[in-house]
Amino acid sequence: MKNKNKTHRKAKCNSNKLVFSSVKRRKILADFNGGKLTSDVGLLALREVDKQIGLTKQLSQCIIDNRHPGYVKHSITQMLRQRIYAIAAGYEDLNDHQTLRNDPVIQAVAEHHDNNALASAPTLCRLENNINREALQKISEVFVERFIASHKQPPKELVLDFDATDDPVHGGQVGRFFHGYYDHYCFLPLYVFCGGQLLVSYLRPSKIDAAKHSRAILKLLVKRFQQAWPDVKIIFRGDSGFCRWKLLGWCEKHNVYYIVGLAKNSVLTNLGQSWIQKAQEQFQDSEHKQRIFGEFEYAAGTWDRERRVIIKAEHLEQGPNTRFIVTNLSGESQHLYDDIYCQRGDMENRIKEQQLDLFSDRTSCHEFDANQFRVFLSAAAYILIETLRRVYLKDTELARAQVGTIRIKLLKVAARVVHKSSRILFHICSSYPYHQLLTKLVCKLIPWLNPSFNFT
Repeated sequence: MKNKNKTHRKAKCNSNKLVFSSVKRRKILADFNGGKLTSDVGLLALREVDKQIGLTKQLSQCIIDNRHPGYVKHSITQMLRQRIYAIAAGYEDLNDHQTLRNDPVIQAVAEHHDNNALASAPTLCRLENNINREALQKISEVFVERFIASHKQPPKELVLDFDATDDPVHGGQVGRFFHGYYDHYCFLPLYVFCGGQLLVSYLRPSKIDAAKHSRAILKLLVKRFQQAWPDVKIIFRGDSGFCRWKLLGWCEKHNVYYIVGLAKNSVLTNLGQSWIQKAQEQFQDSEHKQRIFGEFEYAAGTWDRERRVIIKAEHLEQGPNTRFIVTNLSGESQHLYDDIYCQRGDMENRIKEQQLDLFSDRTSCHEFDANQFRVFLSAAAYILIETLRRVYLKDTELARAQVGTIRIKLLKVAARVVHKSSRILFHICSSYPYHQLLTKLVCKLIPWLNPSFNFT
């Protein structure tokens, strides 16, 4: 009987242990009794970025808190920080916060001062679903004002990249429709970037033209930028989905330049036939890829007048690869195509960061405004990480790294947590391979707190 009880106690003791294959004669075990540990110490550096630019504080001021003060346990600012930092750390699901609300780093970056847990998933869900259009409009303005404030000197030129993409949905969300081009139910968000900086992340139903509302958004952006910087040169750049003559005409009337893709048609092909034929002949002679550039005046049947069109007549082993763009910029054709228009391709990488790394496509709320708010939360996480990359990781190995790479190398940092009466101490893993980079980053963010750190 005694041996039976001993066996029972041993089985009970090991019931919460994970057993792995041995290394020679040494058993490999694991359990979930490590105590106060965290995997996201790097978020503390991201918090310092936020403190310097004031993003989450400004966002919280856009939302009116209608809750009864006597029952409020978690402020709007705390909940925004809780969600935005968690997205930056790679936690896409609201349900993740059932355990994350007790994580010491998430509590620290949310500036939670007591020992109670942060907001639960249902509380955060109520925040999302109580957002109204007025708050969303104010949040969108914060992103633009944050962009303006990021410039210490007035810029000479701004290139505004517009692009639409699909956001697949799998439920009955308000505003989702079947899109024939993408062949699934989706939203059709519109993004605007200037370089790597996000200006607009605008969720739209998918039953619309890809350029819908782009002229109105461009008007608002141009008006604000010209107020801030009267002498700035503004260039509107987009693919053929944004080639609308009213938009181009507005640019011409308001001192805005444009360079936009133009969908190929039979008239354009006929006008460019001499360059297309020449590229083909040169390819047949050399058996190597040929690229020839030219230009002509063209007006589609719905346009109000003719405009300058640049042709890239390219012939490959697979056949002709002809492209057209329309622009009011001066300059040599190849330079405008290669060095200005083609650079818009980098925007697609920024959109991928939004959707793949920061989960802006996690639009599974039923109400449309709640889904727009989720897109904004992802945008806020992007702005924090992009500021970290552009300003504080400049001239480092991560200066041009994707968001996902920055997360893995700088944000996902394991540590043991020690709570004391006057401080919280994070003992970072001794084998962390990027400790020098993280050290230099923190010293650059807050040098007055780390004046004499030894980098050896």
